[in-house]
Amino acid sequence: MEPVIAGKFKGEVKQGGSVNFKNITFNPHGNGTHTECVGHITREAQSVNKALDRYFFFALLITVKPDLMGNGDSVIMPTAFKELFLTGEGIEAVIVRTSPNSSDKLHANYSGSNPTYFHHEVLSYLSAAGVNHFLTDLPSVDRESDGGLLLAHKAFWGLPDRCFEHKTITELIYVPNKIKDGFYLLELQTAPFEMDASPSRPILYEVEF
Repeated sequence: MEPVIAGKFKGEVKQGGSVNFKNITFNPHGNGTHTECVGHITREAQSVNKALDRYFFFALLITVKPDLMGNGDSVIMPTAFKELFLTGEGIEAVIVRTSPNSSDKLHANYSGSNPTYFHHEVLSYLSAAGVNHFLTDLPSVDRESDGGLLLAHKAFWGLPDRCFEHKTITELIYVPNKIKDGFYLLELQTAPFEMDASPSRPILYEVEF
């Protein structure tokens, strides 16, 4: 973020300018919590702003622990969801908090660290069960470097056979430990950018049954 400098004009009050007037350069996918649509991986442009026609959803928050694979990868496997039955329950969004869950996630630099990711069958199951919005505290549902396979992304969005333009994936969230697993009302706030992803702010509200 830098102030606009144009001739004698300085877009920062502390530099003598009359107003703060700054340019921001960022990448939604790499600079914090963001929500993405299928346009993240398709040749055709798709807008996350068009994928959302409402912003409140019945959601389930669950905490899962990754498994350590023989190659050293940390992977969320389908077995972590074996007791989760979603079909017919009206659950529109699933929020996954990974364990361990320290506040280090708020400022972690994941680049080049091969962070935890999801087995693609997890996203396939959730999508088939009617989940339209998937949220996770991981930087990506897929392996950091997978040769462009993007199996989990494709599984959730139904590619290559189908293309679920109304489904979204939100990454790099953080759910404090004080918030218990269970059902919530999710408000998925996004900036109205006409691009494949947008910075977002998911908010959970307690519900009473």
